[in-house]
Amino acid sequence: MGAAKFIRGLVRRIDPKRLTVVVNTGDDESFYGLHVSPDIDTVTYTLAGVVNPAQGWGLIEETFCVLPALERFYGKPWFGLGDRDLATHLYRTDRMRQGARLTQITAEVARAFKIKSKILPMTDDSVRTFVKLRGLAALPFQEYFVRRRARGVVEKIELRGIEQARPTREVIDAIRNSAATILAPSNPFVSLGPILQLDGVRDAMSKAKSRVAAISPIVGGKTIKGPADKMLRGLGMEVSPLGVARLYRDIVGLFVIDNVDRKFIEPIERLGMRAIATDTIMTTPERAAELASAVLRALEV
Repeated sequence: MGAAKFIRGLVRRIDPKRLTVVVNTGDDESFYGLHVSPDIDTVTYTLAGVVNPAQGWGLIEETFCVLPALERFYGKPWFGLGDRDLATHLYRTDRMRQGARLTQITAEVARAFKIKSKILPMTDDSVRTFVKLRGLAALPFQEYFVRRRARGVVEKIELRGIEQARPTREVIDAIRNSAATILAPSNPFVSLGPILQLDGVRDAMSKAKSRVAAISPIVGGKTIKGPADKMLRGLGMEVSPLGVARLYRDIVGLFVIDNVDRKFIEPIERLGMRAIATDTIMTTPERAAELASAVLRALEV
């Protein structure tokens, strides 16, 4: 959600053709035999201008006729898949069965939606995010986030398959060759964490540290949306911009926080990165564009 809102503003300030978005695939899941990539699809629909603005995911003016019909065979559904959204998952699954790379498929879907920017899955390999809650066995991310509505005390985040997975050549080249790399105000553990833990990604970013920025997802001691604050707390970390900045100290040269958190500027800068405060709450596309402008100015892009 944070990434999608920021991207929506960013393309108002730069030529969309200059933008490459590297997207988490750790929360990909199989539903009804279909490969669903929630983060990729949200970015795709956002850049295409067809995302449901109320939800921040799914398609605008979507219908839900197939899902109730599937209930007859599979039981009560807990993950929302709209009728037109299913077309994306059907195409992706069919192409994967033909042996196509997820990177190639994602580019094909983007072209079908007439998107000018480049969308890259973080890897073509299988990585699955599991969340360990107190008193329960580890759950796949979508079961934790959607089915359980992020309830419970988080004790551990598991990225299964991360040791064997490799970032694609396209991802590493994008980091190395970019004028700037921006970590959106997303969950540092389950949205950005899987990308950063792929072998070679942190190294590529550390070498480009002076042109890497991150935007804090924590504002005034909590998240605007999502469980990042719960995860920080459950994992024994400080729920503040400083707590997030510590996770990025080796790869980020500029850390962006909200105006309400100005008191953290000096502690963050003592970590070895610059810090600026601005309005980071993106209630409208215009405010998201203003945030994008502030980050680009600070990076001198």
